[in-house]
Amino acid sequence: MRQEKNNIFEGIDWILVFFYFFFVGFGWLNIYAASKTDENLHILDFTTKYGKQLLWIGFSFPLIVTVLFFNSKFYERFSSIFYLISILLLLLLFPLGKEINGARAWFNFGSMSLQPAEFVKVTSALAIAKLLSDRQYNLNLVKNQIKAFLIIFFPTILIVLQPDPGSALIYLSFFLVLNREGLTLNYIIFGVISISLFILTIFFGTQTMLFWVFIIISIIVIYLIYREGKRLIRFNWHKIVITYFLVGLFVYGTGFIYENVFKQHHRDRFEVLLGLKIDTKDIGYNSYQSKLTVSSGGFSGKGFLNGDITKGNFVPEQHTDYIFSTIGEEWGFLGSGLVVLLFMLMIARIIYQAETHANKFGRIYGYSLASILFFHVTLNIGMVIGLLPTVGIPLPFFSYGGSSLWGFTILLFIFIRLDAHKNYDW
Repeated sequence: MRQEKNNIFEGIDWILVFFYFFFVGFGWLNIYAASKTDENLHILDFTTKYGKQLLWIGFSFPLIVTVLFFNSKFYERFSSIFYLISILLLLLLFPLGKEINGARAWFNFGSMSLQPAEFVKVTSALAIAKLLSDRQYNLNLVKNQIKAFLIIFFPTILIVLQPDPGSALIYLSFFLVLNREGLTLNYIIFGVISISLFILTIFFGTQTMLFWVFIIISIIVIYLIYREGKRLIRFNWHKIVITYFLVGLFVYGTGFIYENVFKQHHRDRFEVLLGLKIDTKDIGYNSYQSKLTVSSGGFSGKGFLNGDITKGNFVPEQHTDYIFSTIGEEWGFLGSGLVVLLFMLMIARIIYQAETHANKFGRIYGYSLASILFFHVTLNIGMVIGLLPTVGIPLPFFSYGGSSLWGFTILLFIFIRLDAHKNYDW
């Protein structure tokens, strides 16, 4: 194996670099369109949203150089320390953080705020890669699974307590990484079934759902008895009873939590999404206006700065979580489709490059990056076009905000650094 050289740009994947600069540049154009007013005529007006984003983009360049400056072994060696520091920052938010929109998720530094949760994704990806790349680590052992789950769920719980449940959802993406590294698919199947039962319980109600769960499980048991014979009952009756009990308890618990723990605005969001309630003025206003804005762009869009709904500020927070609605209105289906396609190509490129790594640390980190991007893009666009509830997830490289931009910049360029040196001796 060759030794790493001092040229920080040697061997880097310029295709991923192109994706990054395209997304950041196109994202800024849409932030400009979403936040420009008749009073804001100068591009370099740093009191505006687009002006501040331009500053954060500018500061991203020295950040990229800094990330590329350190060799690959540095990130593997200090991954645990980075993770512990990021957890400490999350803990410090509770006494020292600034509360915005009901969530204590930011540190305030004068006119600038930083959201640690955006950077914890980076350190969690490094920590997971460090843990799973250990030659003695075996994911088939329960004790090792628990170690991985602790790395994932410790920051998740702290972020939920802020409360910022949208950002916490992203940490479920690490289960795709664990599955790639040998974790049984049963965990993901269990998660899909749980989410399905949760949604169906909200839609049909607890009592109705309990009835149908009993019927469905009974039909499955009768079929298995027919196929396997009576010995199924003789040797597995306790498993059948436990299944009835646990599924029923989950459904009942979901109904109880939904009615007694969830706040009214949370229930309203789910009910609007599931079509149980029609609301285009209050809790469903954002989603309704966002869908209207996207659909108004038609096939080819209205043109840059010609989005009348965007100009009218009908979509709240359009420059942040709802930036995709600006793309839909001004660039149409063609522009929106191109953005989605390029994101998928970028994720596919990351997975392809990760699979070429002889070093497990680089491969696992690459899968973490791809999974995080996939979750962010899916949840954000799904929210904007009304397929998912509003959860406050930024669109990578597009949404307004320094923390989000810098977090994704670090996340991506660490992988670019690891990928550039995948053929060197760490």
